[in-house]
Amino acid sequence: MNNIVWPVLFNVFAIRGEEYRDPRVLLRGLDHVASLGAEHLVGAHGPPLSGRAQVAEQVERAATAHVAMPAQTVRGINKGLVSGELTEFVQLPAEYTESYLQTQFYGVVEHHVRQIHAGLRGFFDGDEANLFPVPPRHRAEKMIAGFGGADAVRTQIETATAADDLRWAIDMATWLVRIADESESGAADRQRLADLLRTIAQRTTAANIRNWCLTRARHLDGTMSTDRFHAHRFDREAVRHGNPGDALSTLRVMLDPLRCTGQTMHVGVELPDACAGLQVRRGVAVLTDGSGADAMVTMDRDTWAEIVTGKISISDAFASGAASSATAGDITTFFSWFEHPAFENA
Repeated sequence: MNNIVWPVLFNVFAIRGEEYRDPRVLLRGLDHVASLGAEHLVGAHGPPLSGRAQVAEQVERAATAHVAMPAQTVRGINKGLVSGELTEFVQLPAEYTESYLQTQFYGVVEHHVRQIHAGLRGFFDGDEANLFPVPPRHRAEKMIAGFGGADAVRTQIETATAADDLRWAIDMATWLVRIADESESGAADRQRLADLLRTIAQRTTAANIRNWCLTRARHLDGTMSTDRFHAHRFDREAVRHGNPGDALSTLRVMLDPLRCTGQTMHVGVELPDACAGLQVRRGVAVLTDGSGADAMVTMDRDTWAEIVTGKISISDAFASGAASSATAGDITTFFSWFEHPAFENA
């Protein structure tokens, strides 16, 4: 039983974002599977394979695909190719389409190559423009101005779309969306990009890309906002039953350093059976066990869960007596430095 011989090309890179899946590690696993001489191979995904010869052939095919991608990527890097050139340069041979186990029905080779480059070399690919790129919004403004204004860009998008040059059409459409406001023309620009993404979704073989494009299109045209995914959401029961340090550890990365410039403070959170703390200094928050805190707030687990999940503000908890502290004002100020709805309006 395994989770590396997939019914499609194994996803070296998932566009949802995650840590690098190094193909060299995957290959060690595939070599191990091959060494077992299995009569039956049952995967976490897809139908089982039966027959030693069939299993051996398909495992070997899977392995060679994941030898080819990093090997050819390195070959292209050594030729001085930048990321966009590498994606044209590295292609799997046609023979890989003979088996469904190497089809690009989940992720695509083009994205895997970019991830392999990033995993081996980092973000800089040697393209001069990528050393200190113009911030996206400013680049969009400059490109639109260079094209002669927004209407000229819209005309070019229509021309590219008619010529089936969807990559270029989407590139230009993103410029308009970067600067779009809530006006009628802004809505039309978002709809234009949404339509292009739906066309990509209709044409791609890869489920991951199809789903992402359709979801993004729905966000752009207003049929389904994804804004809620741009803020951390805590599970109430996990917070209520967990150590307070678990939630505070997540709050560390929600600190806005501009709100606490020059400030140093250590706050502890004490529950009936547990204690943890955060110390803010030099614009960063460090998790502690709460010992020696400058200020301590005490509450029960239910109140802590309600605050962390944004059901009540910390100010309301103090006002109702559900939370208590000798220095409630300092506690409220401290937590207002974090981008969290229970603290921001405290």
